[in-house]
Amino acid sequence: MADAPRSRTPKWETDTRDRLRKVVRSMLKPAAELVARDANEGDTRLFVTDILCDALGYDKYSDLTTEYRVKGEFADYGIRVDQQLSAFVEVKRCTTRLSQRHLRQVEMYAVNEGVEWLILTNGPQWQVYKLIAGLPVTIDLVLEVDLLAEGMTATKAAALFLLLRESFGRGQIEDLWRERAATAPKHLAKVVLSEKVVDEVRKELRRRTGLNVESVELARLLRADVLPPELVV
Repeated sequence: MADAPRSRTPKWETDTRDRLRKVVRSMLKPAAELVARDANEGDTRLFVTDILCDALGYDKYSDLTTEYRVKGEFADYGIRVDQQLSAFVEVKRCTTRLSQRHLRQVEMYAVNEGVEWLILTNGPQWQVYKLIAGLPVTIDLVLEVDLLAEGMTATKAAALFLLLRESFGRGQIEDLWRERAATAPKHLAKVVLSEKVVDEVRKELRRRTGLNVESVELARLLRADVLPPELVV
């Protein structure tokens, strides 16, 4: 029987990754100079626009909306993919440390407009969050990259690739989020405490030790003594 054909990376993706590495490399010096002179927020936005357009492939006229109005407030950028508002970008001064306060600000915009993706940046640093609607709303950090941190340019470009217009439009960052959400500690804790898994653990414990512990008691022991408390709340 012939071996199954190996999956190949599409040519568009290979070519785009190569291009992105070169563009990111060319932007490391401007990013460092931005921080060195403690550039103001307006100059930081110019750099962010270059990243969005030159590196990530968004058209500044058809894909980006600056000062996107949301109930009397203004998001720095709205990103459209195929004419659909898909993300908000909040830009802070290049030397500002990104914080939860900034995240709450852009979260409000996203909730009001039904947008799932939130991006915080100060130019060199980029954080991407997924908003999961519900009561309460939850926010997952999906991607974080610092252009000026130690590490290979290729690694930084690989992270930014998921924000690329072509990649974003194909839902590749959504796929990454789903994979991480499925294997997140809290989700795994729920799997471990599920009735079927606890019953299998009970059977294996009886096989190994001869003890026949009730499933309810075993689940209690797992919660109390095995799993960290923050995962079983």
